[in-house]
Amino acid sequence: MTSLLPVLPALLLGVGGMALLLIGVLAKREPTCFITAGAIVLLALAALASCAAPDGLLFGGLLKTSLFTRFADGVVYLAAAAALVLSLDYNSKEGIARFEYPILVLFAVLGMVVMISANDLMTLYVGFELQSLALYITAALARDSVRSTEAGLKYFVLGALASGLLVYGISLVYGFAGTTNFVSLAGLLAGGAGYGTVIGLVFIMVGLAFKISAAPFHMWTPDVYEGAPTSVTALFGTAPKAAAMALFLSVMIGPFGHLLPQWQMIVEILAIISMALGGLAAISQTNIKRLMAYSSIGHMGYALMGLAAGTEAGIQATLVYIAIYVVMSFGAFACIIAMRRRGQAVETIADLAGLASQRPGFAFALAVFMWAMAGIPPLSGFFGKLYVFAAAFNAGLTTLAIIGIITSVISAFYYLRVIKVMYFDAGAPEFDAAPKSVNFIMALGAAATALFVFLPAPLLSAADAAAKALMG
Repeated sequence: MTSLLPVLPALLLGVGGMALLLIGVLAKREPTCFITAGAIVLLALAALASCAAPDGLLFGGLLKTSLFTRFADGVVYLAAAAALVLSLDYNSKEGIARFEYPILVLFAVLGMVVMISANDLMTLYVGFELQSLALYITAALARDSVRSTEAGLKYFVLGALASGLLVYGISLVYGFAGTTNFVSLAGLLAGGAGYGTVIGLVFIMVGLAFKISAAPFHMWTPDVYEGAPTSVTALFGTAPKAAAMALFLSVMIGPFGHLLPQWQMIVEILAIISMALGGLAAISQTNIKRLMAYSSIGHMGYALMGLAAGTEAGIQATLVYIAIYVVMSFGAFACIIAMRRRGQAVETIADLAGLASQRPGFAFALAVFMWAMAGIPPLSGFFGKLYVFAAAFNAGLTTLAIIGIITSVISAFYYLRVIKVMYFDAGAPEFDAAPKSVNFIMALGAAATALFVFLPAPLLSAADAAAKALMG
């Protein structure tokens, strides 16, 4: 039984997902609620099994478990569970409550877990594709909606392009280095790398940059965020971003860590373009889901600052930032899902006018998330940015840190505009009462966002241990 512990989380997700699929097919009634509850239980069990798993290599070195993988897995499990809770009421009211959705989420999470634990470029690609294929389908979950179908198609076409670039990069690295194993690559590249290997690394970085929607590989994000059902967008904005960023860290620091001088400037450019685009393009948005899309692009830019530093402090800062970002995001999406008038979902920022007078609790929760995302003290978002800025400064990346501070100030405008509309614009939103499940996620996110100020030690300690494990 002990030997099964390292792979038990993946077994729970895979075998449990197939069991739920059989139940869904054979059930006489639509079992969506039961299967969603079962999926959440499986995620919780997988999280517990992950915590109990020992460190080590699996399947001949194809996978690995460590404090780093457990930290990233925990963030993914939390985000996926929150997204499933948010989907319960929303999918039912939108007429898209299908039992396949929570099963697809489970298989997507399985792909994310494989990505995070990958110790070989081939394993990395398998996890990457397993996650992507499940997410393509969820984007088009509302089959009768033109917007949702378009979102799924755009995500699939551009995702296939990114997968092609990724596998081409892997093939170049294998062709010039002769191995795809992370440990072997790290040893071979300790003395430097040829042009072919570096070019292959660039293609790998492009594929990973697409998955975290870092500019200029972000083109799918605004349309998919807006077109996909909001419950699906809540998933896209949290779990896959955390998994892909963890994979980015693992790949760049692990097998290619010795090539820091070759790839550091590329990561800096990705971070600068992402922060600038996220700060400027969102200003003109009127749809709150598109605003969140550009916001996510900017946040990935800030997270990349820690990777660009290439230090243990930088990795810790990125892990802390991603964890904080996930909590802020699923809380914000809970508020967006609660934007429903006379049974119909509304998405424009103008629909929030006068919300503070009608639903003060709702308005306060959304204000907390917007304030935190803007990076204004004393909420957790401020400290997340502070850590990545400090890591960049300490690594000598002063220009990058200054650009980050400037773009953070610019982006504060559109976050504060949402608060201004809720508290100072006249209107009568007359939103429907939010279900208890949505209110729970909203309250959980707001509490966690504020609690970090008073109790930062657990997250900081966990991120520090994970960073040490990754750096070796």
